Amino acid sequence: MDERVRRHAEIIVDHCTDVRAEDHVLVVAPAAASDLVVALYERLGERGARPSLGWSNARAHRAYVRAMAVGDFRTNDAELAAMRETDVIIFVSGPTNVAETSDVDPATTAAASRAAQPILEERLEKRWVITAHPTPGAAQKAGLSTAAWEDFVYGAVDRDWAAQAAFQAQLVDVLDAGAKVHLVSGDTTDLRLDIDGMRTVNDDGRLNLPGGEVYTSPNPDSAEGVVTFDQPLVHSGRELRDVRLTFEGGEVVDYAASQHEDLLASILETDEGARRLGELGIGMNRAIDRFSYNMLFDEKMGDTIHLALGNAIAECVPDDRTFNASAQHVDMLVDMSRDSRIEVDGEVVQRDGTFAFEDGFEG
Repeated sequence: MDERVRRHAEIIVDHCTDVRAEDHVLVVAPAAASDLVVALYERLGERGARPSLGWSNARAHRAYVRAMAVGDFRTNDAELAAMRETDVIIFVSGPTNVAETSDVDPATTAAASRAAQPILEERLEKRWVITAHPTPGAAQKAGLSTAAWEDFVYGAVDRDWAAQAAFQAQLVDVLDAGAKVHLVSGDTTDLRLDIDGMRTVNDDGRLNLPGGEVYTSPNPDSAEGVVTFDQPLVHSGRELRDVRLTFEGGEVVDYAASQHEDLLASILETDEGARRLGELGIGMNRAIDRFSYNMLFDEKMGDTIHLALGNAIAECVPDDRTFNASAQHVDMLVDMSRDSRIEVDGEVVQRDGTFAFEDGFEG
């Protein structure tokens, strides 16, 4: 076995989820990630944990949701009960075909998301991590050889996470002290958000591996202006391009996309919260230096921001602030490397991808 796989498992069990003796650990992974599953089970055995395995299969999921009538989706009570009895959940992605669900009707996808919402809410109360095992399918979508994709994945995953956290803490301090955020990119994005009273999280590779972002949840009624997501998004096996959203009073009042606009419409129509923002994230992992059509990596990429339509992040929203609830949480990216800036309370904290606390910053 590639030693990098064992190292990946070690980081997941020790750093991300801090598995303890007797913990009930659910590992959800595709067959293509079986090497990582083996390495995880070995590490979990060393910890004295109690693992169980749930194989994910995109082809089976496609067959099921295509066969279901939209009105027949219900929460899987057995899965919900199992989640309640689980202490740690480890999700591993490893697609053989990233477009497997591309022919599932968007309305069906939205109905499935609504039915799974109680399971998601239960999962978010646990210790959990989402990571990726490098597969040829993901490498092909990224435009890389399998070997090059493996190098990319492990380079992003196996970091000095303490040093990364210290670097990101400088931005956390700025956002925690701030209230008004202004995002500008070229002449296509000019968006204002309010983050007053919200908490900022320093993602040092615990919930997502790789980590490497700083994120918060905007106050749900605050978004005003226009944002154009100039990086593509693969969602439900289909590629959304050039998504443009106009916000008034926190809500999307107009939208467009150059590709699969019907999918964008279905996302927005899922529920009331899907038309509002649940997250503002700022990528800071400079080991991720190229777009890969894989949001787990792309949202951490240096010189980018991402905004998520839908569900807010519980750890960012204190009890005295409004939580934006939705069955959706769809991240979309803006390249901030050129003709762009992030302002907090009128002060420029990043210009053209360089932060105010970095060498080379020109305010």
